Amino acid sequence: MEQLRTIGRELAMGSQGGWGQSKEFLDLVKSIGEARSKAEEDRIIARELEHLKRRLADPDVPRRKMKELLLRLVYAEMLGHDASFGHIHAVKMTHDESLPLKRTGYLAVALFLDERHDLVILVVNTIQKDLRSDNYLVVCAALTAACRLIGEEAIPAVLPQVVELLAHPKEAVRKKAVMALHRFYQRSPSSVSHLVSNFRKRLCDNDPGVMGATLCPLYDLILEEPNSYKDLVVSFVNILKQVAERRLPTSYDYHQMPAPFIQIKLLKILAVLGSGDKQASGHMYTVLGDIFRKGDTASNIGNAILYECICCISSIFPNPKMLEAAAETTSKFLKSDSHNLKYMGIDALGRLIKINPDIAEEHQLAVIDCLEDPDDTLKRKTFELLYKMTKSTNVEVIVDRMIEYMINITDHHYKTEIASRCVELAEQFAPSNQWFIQTMNKVFEHAGDLVNIRVAHNLMRLIAEGFGEEDEGADSQLRSSAVDSYLRIVGEPKLPSSFLQIICWVLGEYGTADGKYSASYIIGKLCDVAEAHLTDDTVKAYAISAILKIFAFEIALGRKIDLLPECQTLVDELSASHSTDLQQRAYELQALLGLDKHAVESVMPADASCEDIEVDRNLSFLNSYVQQALENGAAPYIPESERSGVISVGSYRSQEQQEASAHTLRFEAYEMPKPSLALATSQANMSTPPTDLVPVPEPGYYKEDHQTSRSQVSGDAISGEFGVKLRLDGVQKKWGRPTYSSSTPSSSVSSQQATNGGSHSDGGGSTSSQVRESSYGSKRQQNTEISAEKQRLAASLFGSAAAKADRKAQSSRKTAKEPSMEKATASSVAPQPIKEQVIPAAPPPDLLDLGDEPVSSSPPSADPFSQLEGLLGPASATLVVSGTPATSSSKAPDLMSIFSDDVPTGVTGGSTDPTLGDVNLMNSHKGAAAKKGPSLQDALQKDATARQVGVTPTGNNPNLFKDLLG
Repeated sequence: MEQLRTIGRELAMGSQGGWGQSKEFLDLVKSIGEARSKAEEDRIIARELEHLKRRLADPDVPRRKMKELLLRLVYAEMLGHDASFGHIHAVKMTHDESLPLKRTGYLAVALFLDERHDLVILVVNTIQKDLRSDNYLVVCAALTAACRLIGEEAIPAVLPQVVELLAHPKEAVRKKAVMALHRFYQRSPSSVSHLVSNFRKRLCDNDPGVMGATLCPLYDLILEEPNSYKDLVVSFVNILKQVAERRLPTSYDYHQMPAPFIQIKLLKILAVLGSGDKQASGHMYTVLGDIFRKGDTASNIGNAILYECICCISSIFPNPKMLEAAAETTSKFLKSDSHNLKYMGIDALGRLIKINPDIAEEHQLAVIDCLEDPDDTLKRKTFELLYKMTKSTNVEVIVDRMIEYMINITDHHYKTEIASRCVELAEQFAPSNQWFIQTMNKVFEHAGDLVNIRVAHNLMRLIAEGFGEEDEGADSQLRSSAVDSYLRIVGEPKLPSSFLQIICWVLGEYGTADGKYSASYIIGKLCDVAEAHLTDDTVKAYAISAILKIFAFEIALGRKIDLLPECQTLVDELSASHSTDLQQRAYELQALLGLDKHAVESVMPADASCEDIEVDRNLSFLNSYVQQALENGAAPYIPESERSGVISVGSYRSQEQQEASAHTLRFEAYEMPKPSLALATSQANMSTPPTDLVPVPEPGYYKEDHQTSRSQVSGDAISGEFGVKLRLDGVQKKWGRPTYSSSTPSSSVSSQQATNGGSHSDGGGSTSSQVRESSYGSKRQQNTEISAEKQRLAASLFGSAAAKADRKAQSSRKTAKEPSMEKATASSVAPQPIKEQVIPAAPPPDLLDLGDEPVSSSPPSADPFSQLEGLLGPASATLVVSGTPATSSSKAPDLMSIFSDDVPTGVTGGSTDPTLGDVNLMNSHKGAAAKKGPSLQDALQKDATARQVGVTPTGNNPNLFKDLLG
């Protein structure tokens, strides 16, 4: 009845505008609470913000009314709406002399702003002034705002005043000063590192509130350096003992528990200080035993203290009596009807089994009940417990349960965690290789995209290495069983990419090893896999490589095998793919089919996936070819550091660092200008009669050229119209930051990943939890007999005499290692091409330096194919393809040069960039080209001829021989 009267009085006050607020504010709160949708709530807040904006702009608003307007503004911003127009009014209110208005201003500022806001600088001076106030309420408000608003830069401005307040006569001020120092330590530990002794002194404060506030910064300090605070163990134990004996005022009691939050913080501190320290732990046993004896399990706060005691005992040096008391309390948690207490019991049991694994056997039936509980949170915690208690005797049951649970959940984040735990347990405790492979197949089938790709590599390594013994029959049986299982699985839809990679690799290596399946059957299955995953280049790469291996093994055995129509279609499709990796694999397969038996045996040896490959990084096998080319007059390779007119990346970075550190003027003299080359060549280029070119649109996959090159082309074209321009590219700058002046060459068509990679997808989901109707204790009283299924499950999980006698951990399986990518690409027919070094572009020109004329190294930015499409004669071919001036048009064009990645290191004449000159010619003679050019049909025929010559110059992939033919 008393509560009803109180509610009635409050409602009456509210109807009359009580609590010191106007009826408008109470109507606003009421209307928001009665809003039926978020849109209606937004409309109400929008109208309120418009009203507040007009009222705050009025200079004649009374101060008490301004207080209410700020509170309404805080209410609107707490609902997620922007009220930044009123922030300055909150800052102004902190300067008010009235205590209620000042505290309201500090409250609003603390809620509106943070330490990075621009208006904080206006509040720091007010906080400094209020910290020296005689009114302790003003000081408390300033300290509260300081905890929120003072950043790392402003800490020195208020730190001395906060330290002085540690000796304030009011305990509330001392407590808030300790809290402010703790906040300063969290933001900038170095700023208050010299004030650690103040925390030790405040630990002995007469007020329990100040002492309790001091425990928080001490806990953070102890986590950083536990050994520096070992001398405080006795003090913490004495404080905990006094609190447990109810020597504190009753105002600190909570649900009849003496200062429970101080007890919990002290137990956390003792757990850190007693970890691995027998002497320090010896001081704690007595008080921990008292807490266990006086523990109250009827309230949540009492159970929280008991749980923290269990955590402390599991962290300090173990004691048998303490472990027994902790196990007894854990048993009470597990037998409770509350899911929260069961959750605490499972977590506590997981901590205790690290010290004594036998404790879990006493509660095995309770653990099984939690495992079958409909509460998903409790079930997940139980799986964490099973993960910690897994061993070789129960790994099969636990992993099977985890996989079954993983299949039924939709939370991708937790599904990833369960899959990784299944893989870890299977790799560590697998009783046999066959079980390991079957388990991995289940994991990859249901969560393949969520598993690390290293697991797939380990599985392939295990199948390749076998048992690691001399028993070849067992290894062959293992591989045969893997092939059988994968042939059954490969037809299922929606298989993960990583699992398909494993299937393709195993079928390619061992699909025809035992003669059970024909090569045509395996090749057909692999072609089906590639056709079903047209968008996954990695799967197609594995499939074509597996087909290549099967053909190689059959040719090595002297068997003749015909290329299936679907396989020929797949090879033709991959040969024209945008992925250079897929192109190379397809051309390798075509080249392999033309080799004899001995060549195939040397290129693709049978069952060599586990052999280490020696990689010749110097490519010494090309020495004879290089020597022969030099004798025939080829130009020797010039290292990048020795090329003229090019600044290396290292020197560029060092120059950038040096100029960044030096901000002063430079007074060294200019270099004397040197005579440059004659500009006749440039003028000859400008006066060359136009060549008939056919305007062909640029292919879509060459549109990745940088915009800088296009702007440079236009700039060169403009300057070329008015005469000779000054060559300044490659000239070293004397002031400012050096930057690149020319664009980089466009990248290749489309780089696809050919390495073994897996995609991870993240999602979200949740499983609704239901309330259990009966507990483990009630079931035990009602049902005296336990089902045989639960007894068998308990014996499997926790071990029994029969299970321990029958099962033995098998350590024959070697730990799987990640197969190197070199073995996956061991099927290469031709040697890998030499990677050409890319010359970095020159820095921007310096208008003040008239030094030596460098040699341009700007790479061509135009599409070689689009330039080739306009080929009409030798002159234009030389101009467009080779990039040389038109005066040397008598030289025959080199069509293979368009496939080379070599960047021209220099040009002759006065033109800055040969490619830019070509573009200028094309732009200037566009009209003539349109009139004099051949018909569209002829251009398309020439385009097809040029592309055919470029793709198949010798019947093989040009990418394989670009260094040999370029």
